[in-house]
Amino acid sequence: MANGTGRSIPHYYLYGDQGADVELDFLHVEPIRDRSGPNDWRIRPHSHPDHMQVLLVKSGGGSIRMEEQVLSIPAPGILVVPAGIVHQIDFNPGTDGFVVTAALGCLKAASASDARLAHASERPAVYPLEGTGVSIPAVMETFEWMHREFIWSAPGRRTAIMAQFMRVLVVVLRLNVSHDDPGIAAPDRDYDLLVRYRGLLEEHFRNERSLAFYAGDLAVTQARLNAACKARAGKTASDLLYERIVIEAKRYLVYTESSVAQVAHLTGFDDPAYFNRFFTQRVGLSPGAFRKQALHHDS
Repeated sequence: MANGTGRSIPHYYLYGDQGADVELDFLHVEPIRDRSGPNDWRIRPHSHPDHMQVLLVKSGGGSIRMEEQVLSIPAPGILVVPAGIVHQIDFNPGTDGFVVTAALGCLKAASASDARLAHASERPAVYPLEGTGVSIPAVMETFEWMHREFIWSAPGRRTAIMAQFMRVLVVVLRLNVSHDDPGIAAPDRDYDLLVRYRGLLEEHFRNERSLAFYAGDLAVTQARLNAACKARAGKTASDLLYERIVIEAKRYLVYTESSVAQVAHLTGFDDPAYFNRFFTQRVGLSPGAFRKQALHHDS
């Protein structure tokens, strides 16, 4: 299989829809067989610009290609696919396990108390569970519990899912520490630049709108930064900046009682009217209308 170019490899967003806004900063859990079985147990080459994945392979196996490396899938085993990594999976028929697809915002929230959790999740890896000292029954239970909470609508569902996701990240961290070489080649310079740019966005997106600032900090030209973002995320550097601002605004609108003017200030806008236009242009609803719709959906 040829790896292809960034132009020919699909960028899949949550549920494959770039415009989807369902649980934008949350995660999705499904059995491996749900998506792979109907597709002859093959996941064709693609990447997730805004989501990372952790897979538990309980039984079966197969092979996974991440970037230029092809590795056998151990069973039981854990696969870690960071955001932006091009990958293809060929499962053995009947392979059993779970796929957790987590938005980068969800990963950030879950790893807030320990930066090592996020760092371990940024390393593409294939880890066998046998002989690692990690409790295999506990790992199985964690994924099964997370899936059970995901498909139910019981009180405290979101909190329960996040608790299990944090347990998954701890497992990934411990496997990462115990494996010096997970067998995956280092990503290319485009990927490295995108990861560093996202890190800068987290620090400065509220107060810094100039691409010249970010490019300067990264010691590249704006054209080079844009090329890397397009190749690895399918978006321009400005798109990623504005998208991060919108995500933060949505969080304030949904999860706090701050007024629209206060949300404008919290996301770095001096003029609430300009924030209103900025948000409406990119979301298709005014901030107030978005809040009403989101609260109605959750009620």
